[in-house]
Amino acid sequence: MGIINWIIDLGPSVMMPIIFFVLALCFRVKIGSAFKSAMLVGIGFVGISLIITLLLESMGPAAEAMVKRFGLELTVIDPGWPVAAAIGWGTPIVPFAVAGIILLNILFLFLKLTKTVNIDIFNFWTFMIIGALVYSITDNVWISTLITLIHFAVVLKIGDLTAPKIQSTFNLKGVSFAHGITAVFVPFGILINWIIERIPGLRDVKADPESITKKFGVFGEPLTLGAIIGVVLGILAGFNIGDVLTLGITVAAVMVLLPKMVGVLVEGLTIIRDAAEDFLKRRFPDREFYISMDTALLIAHPSVLATGLLMIPSTLLLAVILPGNRLLPFTDLASLSFLFAMCAPFLKQNMVRLYITGLVIMTMVLYIGTDISGTFTDAAKIANVSLPSNISDSTELANLVGGASTPLGWLLIKITSIFY
Repeated sequence: MGIINWIIDLGPSVMMPIIFFVLALCFRVKIGSAFKSAMLVGIGFVGISLIITLLLESMGPAAEAMVKRFGLELTVIDPGWPVAAAIGWGTPIVPFAVAGIILLNILFLFLKLTKTVNIDIFNFWTFMIIGALVYSITDNVWISTLITLIHFAVVLKIGDLTAPKIQSTFNLKGVSFAHGITAVFVPFGILINWIIERIPGLRDVKADPESITKKFGVFGEPLTLGAIIGVVLGILAGFNIGDVLTLGITVAAVMVLLPKMVGVLVEGLTIIRDAAEDFLKRRFPDREFYISMDTALLIAHPSVLATGLLMIPSTLLLAVILPGNRLLPFTDLASLSFLFAMCAPFLKQNMVRLYITGLVIMTMVLYIGTDISGTFTDAAKIANVSLPSNISDSTELANLVGGASTPLGWLLIKITSIFY
C-alpha cells in the first residue's frame, strides 16, 4: 500500500510518463526515443490538466452562482469527483481490489477475453468506488472486492467493443477507454441514436462541428461557440459585464487549447504505440492490443466540450423539475463532459443528439445519486475523506461524475443490498 500510495500521489502527469518510459523500453524503443515519448505524454497530461483546471476554476463560481441565483434547495450535495476518488482509494478493499484488477486484466489477456491493457492506475478509483459503497453495506472485504472486479470486467469489455469506433473518430489508433465513469453510458447513447434515426426531421439535423463551421463560417468555429457559451453562462450566473466577457474568453481559450494539448500527448503516445504494435505483431501475429487511457483525451472534441457546457444550466433545471430528485448538482457541474464523451462517435458527433443523450444521462444520474446518497455518505465516513469547506459534515452526499452514479454501479449496489 505504501508503494501504491506513493505512485498515486505522483499524479497522472508524473505517473504516466514513468509507466510509458518503462513500456517503451520493454518494446525495445531506443532510450532517447523512449525518453522523448514519455516526456511528451507527461507534458500532454500537464497541459490537459492545466486547461481542465482553468475550465473548472472558471466554471465553478458560475455554477455556484447559478445554484444560489435559482434558489435551489435540495438535501443531497454533490461534493465533486475528488471526494469520490478519495473514497475509492480510502477503504480496506484497496490492496485486494488493485491486485485483483491487475491480475484479472492479465488473465483476460492470456485467455484472449480482452484486447485492453489497462495501465490507467490513477482511475482505478472509478471501479473501487463501487466496492467502497458495497463495503459500507456489507462490511465484507471479499464481497466488496468481487463487486469491484465485476464492474471492472464489464467496463473492460465495453472498452474493447467501443475502441474501433472511437479510434477512427478521434484519430487515436491503438487505445481504448475502459473508464468506469463514462463507458457504461455508451449503450444508452447507441440506443438514443437508434431512436433519433427513426424520427423524421430530427434525424436530418446536422449539428456536428464540421457542418456548423461550414454553414456559419467563423461564427461556427469552436472558439466562437466557446465564447458564446461562456457569455451565456456568465449572464445566467448574474455576473457583471467584465466577468461575463472574461468567462467567454476563458471558455473560448479552453475550446482552442485543449485539443492542442491532446495532440502533444498523442504525439508521445504514437511513438510507443508504433513500437508496441511491431513488437506484439512479431510475437502474437493473430492478436491486437489496446492501451487504456483517461477519458480526458476525448473531451477535447468541440462537440463533447460544447455540449458539456450547455448541460450545466440544463442539469440545474432538471434537478428542479424532476419529481423525487434530492441531489443538488454542484461541484461536478463543470465536469459533465466526461459522462458522455465516449458516446460522441456513436452519435455522429452531433451536438443535438449529444445534448438529448446528456439529458437522459443526467436524469439517470440525479435519480441514482438520490437513491444511493445514504450509502455514499456512509462510505465517505468509513474512508475519512476531507469534504470541501462549504459542505457540512451532516449533509448527505452523492456524485454527478463517478462510477457509483451509473446504472451498472447502481445495479451492483442494489443487488448486494438485497442480501444485507
